[in-house]
Amino acid sequence: MSSQHHQWMAKALQLARRGLYTTDPNPRVGCVLVKDGQLVGQGFHHRYGEPHAERMALADAGDKAKGSTAYVTLEPCCHTGKTPPCSEGLIEAGVVEVVVAMTDPNPLVAGKGIAQLRAAGINVIEDVLSTDARAINPGFFKRMAEQKPYVRLKLGMSLDARTAMASGESQWITGDAARRDVQKLRARSSCVLTGVSTVFADDPSLNVRLTVQELDLAESPVRQPRPVVLDTHARMPLKAKLLGLGNSPIIIVGEGASADAVAALKESDATVHAVGLKNDRVDLEAALAVLASEQINEVLIESGPTLAGAFVQQQLVDELVIYMAPSLLGDQARGLMSLPGLDVLADREQWQWRDVRQVGNDLRLTLTR
Repeated sequence: MSSQHHQWMAKALQLARRGLYTTDPNPRVGCVLVKDGQLVGQGFHHRYGEPHAERMALADAGDKAKGSTAYVTLEPCCHTGKTPPCSEGLIEAGVVEVVVAMTDPNPLVAGKGIAQLRAAGINVIEDVLSTDARAINPGFFKRMAEQKPYVRLKLGMSLDARTAMASGESQWITGDAARRDVQKLRARSSCVLTGVSTVFADDPSLNVRLTVQELDLAESPVRQPRPVVLDTHARMPLKAKLLGLGNSPIIIVGEGASADAVAALKESDATVHAVGLKNDRVDLEAALAVLASEQINEVLIESGPTLAGAFVQQQLVDELVIYMAPSLLGDQARGLMSLPGLDVLADREQWQWRDVRQVGNDLRLTLTR
């Protein structure tokens, strides 16, 4: 494989990352056009409903696109949705070669875009930096392949794995830099999920409070993730902040929840879904399937220890992000999550380190299964 292919695809991936906070529910995609070893056009997908990366790069190149090679981080689409097919745009522009990081798992594409390019006489090279391309869009790929969103659980703790004092006091275990970093996790997520007990205790907003400049966005406004509340018995208070932010929160209740309470939530601009119960609580797998149907790619869980432990115990968490403060709270403070006790070490929850870095005076620990 030519080192130049890797070089130009790396540039396309860099562009794709510029859409990290804005493209949802679409994937983050970048494209560069190269002719005679020179960059002649570049672009990335900015927002859902706006032109895709290939169309942006073609517009940037103009007539110089003819005879060029396109480097695209995801197979060009070949169907008409909010925007026209990118495969047709590349063909019409006279591009002679397309280098693709990976095929699109969307059943509407799934190899058809590549086949269309080849049928038009365009040389297609596949699988260039595919691992890097997949890492940019974990939620989109999982939703398309498994009809489930990618689940990221965020936790904040002390050195002795405590999250709050026995009284419930927790503001703030971690520092300002860590809390700002959490805002970036929210910004990249499709939704922020919590339980109704957290709503009663904290009345959270679960929104992004960073500015366009702080997120280094090309344009405004900041896209807000949808709040999601698991509320078995539809007890959500109608005066909760989440119902007044104009972001149509998703409330997932259990089958049999009060019809009047559900109707009142719907009148408060909430989207309400009823799912079956498991151990007298909302079935978490069914809840994730509902979120996938709502085009949710990445879920960020910010909840108490009971709900966090339930997601981990049922092996529904893809990624743990733990902010650890250099402090000790003692054995009377509240623990990280509620998990059943183990009799033998072989039954332990095993995770893999993916990243460890300092954020302000805290550590951010990122783990995957």
